[in-house]
Amino acid sequence: MIDPKSTAALPEHYFRHESGRLVSVLSRRFGVHRVELCEDAVQTALLRAVQLWAERGQPDDKSAWLYRVAVNEMLGALRREKRTDASVDSTEQAAADAGAEEPVYLDHEVRDDQLRMLFVCANPAIPRESQIVFALKTLCGFSTEEIALRLFQSHEAIYKRLQRARAALREHVEELETPGIEELATRLPAVLEILYLLFTEGYSSAQPDEVIRHELCEEAIRLGRLLDEHPIGAVPETAALLALMYLDAARFESRVDGAGGLLLLEEQDRSLWDGELIRIGVSYLHRAARGDVFSRYHAEAAIAAEHCLAPSYRETRWEEIARLYRMLDGIAPSPINTLNRAIAIAEWQGPDAGLALLEAINPPPWLLGYYLWDATLGELYRRRGDRERAIMHLTRALGAAPTHAEQALLRRRLGMA
Repeated sequence: MIDPKSTAALPEHYFRHESGRLVSVLSRRFGVHRVELCEDAVQTALLRAVQLWAERGQPDDKSAWLYRVAVNEMLGALRREKRTDASVDSTEQAAADAGAEEPVYLDHEVRDDQLRMLFVCANPAIPRESQIVFALKTLCGFSTEEIALRLFQSHEAIYKRLQRARAALREHVEELETPGIEELATRLPAVLEILYLLFTEGYSSAQPDEVIRHELCEEAIRLGRLLDEHPIGAVPETAALLALMYLDAARFESRVDGAGGLLLLEEQDRSLWDGELIRIGVSYLHRAARGDVFSRYHAEAAIAAEHCLAPSYRETRWEEIARLYRMLDGIAPSPINTLNRAIAIAEWQGPDAGLALLEAINPPPWLLGYYLWDATLGELYRRRGDRERAIMHLTRALGAAPTHAEQALLRRRLGMA
């Protein structure tokens, strides 16, 4: 039933979330080899919703309305594919049967459709980076530009990886069947990485006018908790990732000012930090410490805990944070870790020590174009009193910063140079 009076604007992220959910559900109903048809059907359903809901109001059950339209679009597409009548009939019957009753799962199977699809995306037949690109694009609603920024790749490279993933799914996967428990274990690292990138985009958005995208962080935590409840996902790495997400989420309210401007850690009002989320994050971190595993998520969660548990910015244990970044770089080498370690060292030993670390490395070309590289150099040169170099790097960072909030912050820093 459509209520014409129900015309309240939906949250901006509603259709992005529904898109990933619907593609996951339809892929299970109709087969992953038809994922591109599923994507087209979902886009058609969302477009009709935008058009019709504006005229008639929103339906009582928006998700069910979208699902019905997408299923009908899928069935119409299958009829147009010149398959035999028997094939189409069996597909229609399968869709009807699937919608008529709740599916039955074995104990090792993944019950959430989106989480199931993340494991399908982690098929070893698909190159690792293509797995991640496909999942972020199709299931998490990322734009090509957002993925390129997170993976430090060109738009063209992201597009090619997306096409390779789709081709591999068509070739190697005939239907959405949950792999055996041994196969699930091999796919877990890729699933964790996808959730990590999903949360990271929410925590520090690449959208020009959004600092934090709460819905992405909430979805990453939701999927992480579901993963932690699954026998194959209840491992230290999952607990460490959840610890990191909760500890970072605890500081959301203090990261922006009343006008939506971005605040640095040293400027944040710690009384706004969410003590309950910190408690949950520390609890997950304690769970993650069981056993001998120490992953990148352990290191990053430990760094987040150091920040959350420090009585003040000045009393932060910067030496320990610098040590943890060194450990992180040993596990997951990246010049970004060196960049962050230099910031910690500068807080601990002064800007000259931080600059010495950065000036000693040979940065790859992509890092030289990354706005946080120039922002960090500019800030450290500013603190050292080298005004000319500070202005040069901060100006470069300003030109490359993706969001309005970060641009405003860099203008503030330039005004202090």
